[in-house]
Amino acid sequence: MLAAATLATPALVAQELRGRIVLGQSAALTGAAAQLGLQFQAGARLYFARLNTRGGINGRAVELKSLDDGYEPDRCARNTRQLIEEGAAALFGFIGTPTSLAALPIATAARMPFIAPFTGAQALREPFNRYAFHVRASYFDETARIVNQLTSVGMKNIAVFHPNDSYGQAGLAGVVRALEQQKSKPVVTATVERNSVDVAAAVKTIVAARPEAVVQISAYKSCAAFVREARKAGFGGQFYNVSFVGTAALAQELGAEARGVVISQVMPFPFSGTTPIAGEFLAAAAGSNVDINYSSMEGFVAAKSVVEALRRNGGAGGEALVASLEGLRDFNLGGFYVDFSPTKHAGSNFVELTILGADGRVRR
Repeated sequence: MLAAATLATPALVAQELRGRIVLGQSAALTGAAAQLGLQFQAGARLYFARLNTRGGINGRAVELKSLDDGYEPDRCARNTRQLIEEGAAALFGFIGTPTSLAALPIATAARMPFIAPFTGAQALREPFNRYAFHVRASYFDETARIVNQLTSVGMKNIAVFHPNDSYGQAGLAGVVRALEQQKSKPVVTATVERNSVDVAAAVKTIVAARPEAVVQISAYKSCAAFVREARKAGFGGQFYNVSFVGTAALAQELGAEARGVVISQVMPFPFSGTTPIAGEFLAAAAGSNVDINYSSMEGFVAAKSVVEALRRNGGAGGEALVASLEGLRDFNLGGFYVDFSPTKHAGSNFVELTILGADGRVRR
């Protein structure tokens, strides 16, 4: 009884925390890409909550303040200015390429760290930006892995389905780049508008070209719509997706039609404790309402990365946080490594391929 009485409860620990370290996030929390923002946010908050019950950073709580942008760049830009004006220590976990591209110039002008955006776009990595730090692999890494897999089994007729925006162009550029190395090019490409599921024209264009596989560079709703309609139109080839699609959300949208859909992943397998970071994530999520999936795992991993940097500088943001992030050299988060330096802000190039079953489960 005495031992139990002396254990600090989360509420008591929270009362003892002296102040806050606020990380600002603009994310899709509503709309066609909402599950990406909601799941990433849930995983990050899971890590921060556990940290705060243990005393935070030198007695200060780490808080994630999230504003909804609906995956629209103009709204994201407004949110970014608001978060900076309200005193965020850093910007963290922005969701998507078009939104992040709208936010990064604002962050850079304010000399504000822009950490772990949920995108692999090269335009956010090149040219090098002192304030942008990437915890995930790039779309170039992902599409190279996909194209290498396809060409290794003799598939040469590859189509690309992508949104008509900067994310779609980033993914398409990766596929084109990887195919050029194989002295090839996409047999056909077709687009969908951002936040739309009107895929009829894209299905007609791609199915008519009879590709052996379609690489999809979009979010879960439009990708699911394309898979369903392409199969109805008689397409019998394979579908490949990059990680931004949202694996769990895509599986839910497709139901039994998810069978055979391939997705490249940039985070460790989250469904079993095959790595220490996955075991840590599962233990933290036990008894909570956090869904176990790749998006929430990415939020958890990103949160652990920024917390390590905050620990090293005593909880400071701004230039001090930039310096401490650059000190995370080949840092082991638990079987998943981030490697930053003053000249390298792309922390990981980890990619593996997974496949969905008819039951929605992810298999490696």
